[in-house]
Amino acid sequence: MKKISTILTLLLVSAFAFQSCDDMDDNAVPVNDFIWKGLNLYYYWQPDVPDLSDNRFGNQGELNAYLQGFSSPEALFNSLKYVDPTSTAKSDRFSVLVSDYNVLEAALQGVAKSNGVEYGLVYTDETQTSIFGYVRYILPDTDASTKDIQRGDIFYAVDGVGLTPDNYRNLLGSDTYTLNLADYTDGTITPNGESVTLTKTQYAEDPVYFSDVVYNEGGKTIGYLMYNGFYSPYDAELNSAFGNLAAQGVNELVLDLRYNGGGSVRTATYLASMITGQFNGQLFAKEQWNPKLQSYFEDNNPGALTNNFTSSLSDNTSINHLNLTRVYILATGSTASASELVINCLKSYVDVVVIGTTTIGKNVGSVTLYDSPDFTKNDLDPSHRYAMQPIVLKIVNKNGFGEYEEGIEPTIEMPEDYDNLGVIGSPDEPLLATAINQITAAGRMPQQPHKQHRLFKGSKNLQPFSEEMFIEEAPKGLDHLIKNLSE
Repeated sequence: MKKISTILTLLLVSAFAFQSCDDMDDNAVPVNDFIWKGLNLYYYWQPDVPDLSDNRFGNQGELNAYLQGFSSPEALFNSLKYVDPTSTAKSDRFSVLVSDYNVLEAALQGVAKSNGVEYGLVYTDETQTSIFGYVRYILPDTDASTKDIQRGDIFYAVDGVGLTPDNYRNLLGSDTYTLNLADYTDGTITPNGESVTLTKTQYAEDPVYFSDVVYNEGGKTIGYLMYNGFYSPYDAELNSAFGNLAAQGVNELVLDLRYNGGGSVRTATYLASMITGQFNGQLFAKEQWNPKLQSYFEDNNPGALTNNFTSSLSDNTSINHLNLTRVYILATGSTASASELVINCLKSYVDVVVIGTTTIGKNVGSVTLYDSPDFTKNDLDPSHRYAMQPIVLKIVNKNGFGEYEEGIEPTIEMPEDYDNLGVIGSPDEPLLATAINQITAAGRMPQQPHKQHRLFKGSKNLQPFSEEMFIEEAPKGLDHLIKNLSE
């Protein structure tokens, strides 16, 4: 991601300038004042929310009176989120307010409480009154990695209580719980009397879960990479994985993003550069901000809105790349944000074959805003730890396309089969096998599931930041822009 902050040394003491110093009383509503002013400046849908209008209040006193009418910062924040009258998919489904920015920062870097079981939850039947879980993968060096539980295991209850859409969060949100297991045969779930007790601890997930050559015949050397989160602290590990694939002569790649909810836009740009390499310096993705920020960037530095293919990481380490003209991407209803960004933006340059099911449909990005004069961590208000992760931009590809709010449909539909999830990295795992068959023209397709269940949630959905696509920091120095708006 190209840093916007380098050219914005001008603008921002507050997100709205008011006429009378006597009216200033931010101490009465410090958090609410921060929320309103941050959203007034940065929020992508600011023009569409009447209470965020630049002309909504005549002075600070009027704003304070409005802010004091809310019972909590959360109540104010939620009242200001955009709701599209025609489409839930086009509404704000992703902006988040947190009471402790330390938790937010950790989660965006892949650090959260975990017992090591990453799972999916699906509806048991068409009534959608009950759900069951299936184990997607086990994280290394966790409690689950020491227990008798593995990918493909099914659980129908927690601590003896059957799972439903209403109780799953409370049951699975506990630090310690017991999963009650079941057998799954042709769509039928039968409790088998087995159970496993698990305990969560703070855990940093390396998103590079599996990387290796899975096929090497007839001039086809197929690399496979399961990548589960765009966490920037692991950019070096991702680059190393591509270095190993390149050293083995990989000329076809299957990129597994089926459980990847997204993350850093900058890391997404790195990943696209690793897959290709022949487009260095060319436009990968373009940002669209709210009108007042967009017009400033276009007038003063249009290059700040672009994210270009690159040949190096932020520490100047050279990027390892494969120079591919085609990539196969595995996706599901848990594939979101930065994962979808990679799919959409690579389509402008290379052949992208998506195998699996329709993705979530998150084409907008966020940034962390803190309660400080410039909304960064400089000179923070010490009285609280509130921070926001609001949607501030939409990202489109080179051709200007970014309309996938309803999700990106697969080129080849292949739902996961709970009767046969397969082993991650095995050429026989159904989704990977489908990709290999397409690449080698083997003509043999894995069998479709006997019964398809609608996905409800994934384990990372219990974390409020699991589907973020974010830029690394807020633009600095916006006081000049805000000052102009008040004159």
